[in-house]
Amino acid sequence: MIVWIASYPKSGNTWMRAFLSSYFMTENGIFDVKKLNAIPNYPQQSFFGDEIIPKGEIFKFWESSQKKIIETKKIKFLKTHNALIKKDNFEFTYPKFVLGIIYIIRDPRNVITSVKNHNGFESYEETFEYMKNIRAIETKEINKSFSSYSYVTSWKMHYESWNNSKNYRILTVKYEDMLNEPYKTFRDVIVFINAICKFNNRVNENKIINSINSTNFDSLKKIEENGTFNENPYIKNKNLRPKFFFLGGKNNWKNLLTDKIKNEMNEYYKQDLLKFYYEKN
Repeated sequence: MIVWIASYPKSGNTWMRAFLSSYFMTENGIFDVKKLNAIPNYPQQSFFGDEIIPKGEIFKFWESSQKKIIETKKIKFLKTHNALIKKDNFEFTYPKFVLGIIYIIRDPRNVITSVKNHNGFESYEETFEYMKNIRAIETKEINKSFSSYSYVTSWKMHYESWNNSKNYRILTVKYEDMLNEPYKTFRDVIVFINAICKFNNRVNENKIINSINSTNFDSLKKIEENGTFNENPYIKNKNLRPKFFFLGGKNNWKNLLTDKIKNEMNEYYKQDLLKFYYEKN
């Protein structure tokens, strides 16, 4: 069965994966970057064998690939940036495959800075248009196969697709709570996972602390600088490989965005900011 770790891009998904791999996949809770691959990104070629996925047709393979995961009769944690959508009558996933979902949400005014860096966009205006685009995708071609093809949609549509579903057990986690109240936030995540997976283990406080300390921003940034983190994007048309761990806690929209973009985003996301108790100004 699948436990989805879902989020819009640059919202803390990799941090959550790092924490979960540290807590559940090590003896002492100390992060091992090699364990990160135990929570792989979906979709990617490894889920489809030798199948060549034509561009824009990944949706035809969602159900069959996830069925293979279920047939192993093991619990599988999967990261995704795909929205929880239906494409040509193909659902992204199905309740019969899913134990539960952890959805990470982040203030869109801080997401925009990270997305701009990650995608190599020239301006905040260009990035904001991308975040509003319900047809936005993430893709890359590897050996003529488009297996890494995610329907990201817009920031708003993405979170609503997952959070408005009544078919799944879901825990929504705010990136800001991971940052400001790490112990409480990650403990809640562990309790949720123990419940949906029917793990009988008690919460291990020492492992939580070790997992938090070894996966904080500075620790992950150092791993990237040492060359052992390999999930940095490569922007081929610009010959650019942006830093994956970019600003961390220094990513504060109040200090980084222009007044024009601040005002536009505050207006556009007004109801969303209120819903998640984000500051208006």
